[in-house]
Amino acid sequence: MLDHTTTGAPQADTQTLDLDLAAAGVAGVIITWADNNGIPRSRTVPVEQFTAATERGIGITPLFAVFDSHDTITFDHPPLGTPSGDIRLIPVTDRIVQLAGQPSFAWAPGRQIAPDGSPWPYDQRTALERQVARAADLGIQIRAGYEIEFHLSPADDTGDDPRPVYDGPSYGPTKMLAVDAFAGQLLRDLNRNGIPVGQLHGEYGAGQYELNIAPADPVTAADRQLLTRQTIHAAARNHGLRASFAPLVTPGHVGNGWHLHTSPSRAGANLLSGGHGPAGITQEGAAYLAGLLRDLPAIVAITAPSLSSLQRLRPGYWSGAYTCWGVENREAALRLVPTTPLLGPDHANVELKPSDASANPYLALTAVIAAGLAGIEDGLTPPDPVQEDPGTWTDQQRAQHGIHRLPTTVQQQLRALLDNPRIRAALGEEITDAFRAVRTSDADRAGDLHPADIIRAYRWLY
Repeated sequence: MLDHTTTGAPQADTQTLDLDLAAAGVAGVIITWADNNGIPRSRTVPVEQFTAATERGIGITPLFAVFDSHDTITFDHPPLGTPSGDIRLIPVTDRIVQLAGQPSFAWAPGRQIAPDGSPWPYDQRTALERQVARAADLGIQIRAGYEIEFHLSPADDTGDDPRPVYDGPSYGPTKMLAVDAFAGQLLRDLNRNGIPVGQLHGEYGAGQYELNIAPADPVTAADRQLLTRQTIHAAARNHGLRASFAPLVTPGHVGNGWHLHTSPSRAGANLLSGGHGPAGITQEGAAYLAGLLRDLPAIVAITAPSLSSLQRLRPGYWSGAYTCWGVENREAALRLVPTTPLLGPDHANVELKPSDASANPYLALTAVIAAGLAGIEDGLTPPDPVQEDPGTWTDQQRAQHGIHRLPTTVQQQLRALLDNPRIRAALGEEITDAFRAVRTSDADRAGDLHPADIIRAYRWLY
């Protein structure tokens, strides 16, 4: 199996890649990026055209930046207000991998650039790379990893609400037995695609499963998130199943989170351990966490942006509906996972609960890193951790602790984003306003739809 996924490797020699790809039986290369709805988009080039694609790119419309979740093109962002123009999609060749579940195809993430080869201000991957570079300038390294929840149903199920592949005791071996062949292929495919996985298990919801991706540098983590989606969908298809990563798949049930874990370090030392703060957090680690807490409503506007996301973020569902942090508190939006003698200091991380598949992974990490770094730069101190469910408190109790409900409407989310100078600067004005236009288009489309109809409209987008 062809494998050019070595992290940090220089751009691979494309002529050698062409030969390797053809010899491995690859017919085409899928070049993928994610739009501002978190939806993967792609172009596929025949293997004999791959060298040309790496040198000159593939022409795509700049209007992908203003596609809404249901493929309506909004012209509410004036710089992209006409159907004219073209940009180039360039494959990142050091991340190319032959797909284990689709062996006739290889996969690579793409970078969007201007026609003259200069940076294009709407490219989300570039926005993340800027924040990683900013962290390096401050002597900070960030590691990131994902927990990915998804729903499985039979592919031939065409009912209004999908029939879960298994509905029984959560977390048990019989839930895995129901998808035994799929799970076996998935683990093999993930391994062959270069995606290190910590575990795979049956989750709480009917037909719900979860796997976690080992931590990596942020750009690699975002690339792997997209590749993991492709791998899961292919394995499900090959076993007569259909996978959905939508924030909510069925009305009234638990949702699918894509919990984002990050940890900052300096000179190889994890800043979330080895200190004297709560659960051993250091002063800089506490400032990082406080930065996330300060900017949490704006972050969540990026990490859980869809109308389906807003229905998922409910008190009592471990989705993090309130602006608070806690040590191993699964109802807190920010859950500090501390170091332990068994796991060691590198294990400590901050989990963002209100995060799901409708987030562009590059923008999600951009927002999180920008907020955390600003917290360190400003020397912030977080409030005391909350170890209870704030949803069970009175409004007065929450107010006394400075805890508020995260935005519950698109308009509230956009106000939180547009009023936040740190997150706007990290995204850039072009991405910020295009993102605003897309979210507004989604909200206008939904209109007076019943919540259940909104869930159904988003079910198979992810």
